[in-house]
Amino acid sequence: MSLIYGKNPVYEAIVSGNTINKIYAQTNNKEIDSIIKEALKRKIVVVNTNKQKLDDMIDGKNSQGIIASVTNFNYSSIEDIIMYAKQKNENPIILILDKIEDPHNLGAIIRSAECMGVHGIIIQKRNACQITDTVEKVSAGACSYIKVARVTNITESIKKLKEYGLWIYGLDMAGKNNIYETKLEGPIGMVIGNEGAGISRLVKENCDMLLKIPMSGKINSLNASVSAAISIYEIIRQKNNS
Repeated sequence: MSLIYGKNPVYEAIVSGNTINKIYAQTNNKEIDSIIKEALKRKIVVVNTNKQKLDDMIDGKNSQGIIASVTNFNYSSIEDIIMYAKQKNENPIILILDKIEDPHNLGAIIRSAECMGVHGIIIQKRNACQITDTVEKVSAGACSYIKVARVTNITESIKKLKEYGLWIYGLDMAGKNNIYETKLEGPIGMVIGNEGAGISRLVKENCDMLLKIPMSGKINSLNASVSAAISIYEIIRQKNNS
């Protein structure tokens, strides 16, 4: 079992049909009345709890007065993501995260990806952030809707994606190709590297093309979640203008 906390994440978990075992809610908190009504309508057990106990349940974080006890996050497979795109009659757009460690980055990436119509995200089982309560909170409920595949080896997963016809791009400061001047079409996999080290050597060698986001300021690097959002937006912009 795991805990989801915060108004938006809990609400999205309810309306998306996630299996919720129980909801713990702050007594007499009008800001969550509509969420409680939705939960009760779906016959979910709601337990009145004071704010201090709620915050203690999540190690002192701000619960915003509501916590849901849910089954552990249901990871998808690469095949699930490909099939989802096929069902929508769309070319797959998949984010491949190479050892993203910060839960805030992962949550923000998931939020951007879901908002912009990415079909799925691939993360590693080891040496990388998994879907946690913090990730759920930062994603503002997007974890309830997007497909996340957890794999052992990113390089092998890239090879599998190529078999499905995806062209694999990697975001890299040393990339020779400007993302805004590159035609991004068809099935696409976009690799986002680790916050400090960037894309690992083997993963980089298996990318079909390395892209850079041009910058004119004195700082020459962007936060991983910002880089991901920019790259997704450019893919969708080109798709909508084609």
